[in-house]
Amino acid sequence: MQLEYFYLIDRIVDLNIGEKTITAEAQVPQQNTIFEGHFPGFPLMPGVLLIETMAQTSGWLLVALMKFERMPFLAVVKEAKMRSFVTPGELLKIDARVVHEGSGFTITEAKISVGGKPRCNATLTFRHIPFPNPDLRGHMDAMAKRIGFPEEAMPHG
Repeated sequence: MQLEYFYLIDRIVDLNIGEKTITAEAQVPQQNTIFEGHFPGFPLMPGVLLIETMAQTSGWLLVALMKFERMPFLAVVKEAKMRSFVTPGELLKIDARVVHEGSGFTITEAKISVGGKPRCNATLTFRHIPFPNPDLRGHMDAMAKRIGFPEEAMPHG
């Protein structure tokens, strides 16, 4: 994780296009300025960043399913539950799956666990549109390589 750049997942562990599922991992940094204020003497990963971590993981699943032709944007967070604390240094496993696809929208269910124990989960709705500009598309291509996006799911051409 690079919190200051909003890079919240480190690597894609599994991507299953047929089943519409994804698993990613993220190592919460031991030290980060965010923990100075959240909370002094009791550092916790903010819930809003956990939701964003689930959203980014879901987003990569949707980018893959849409063959890098459309960009998903988080539209609705529903049923978000923080079940236990996430602390510095923990390795997060993030799982997401598509539960509904509509015209221009997709709903995923995502969860984060540490050592097999649930930490949080949410139902997330995304709006997706064609990439608004080549710069964003180029950035997403570069990020895909950085996080180990499966080569077979990358567009070629």
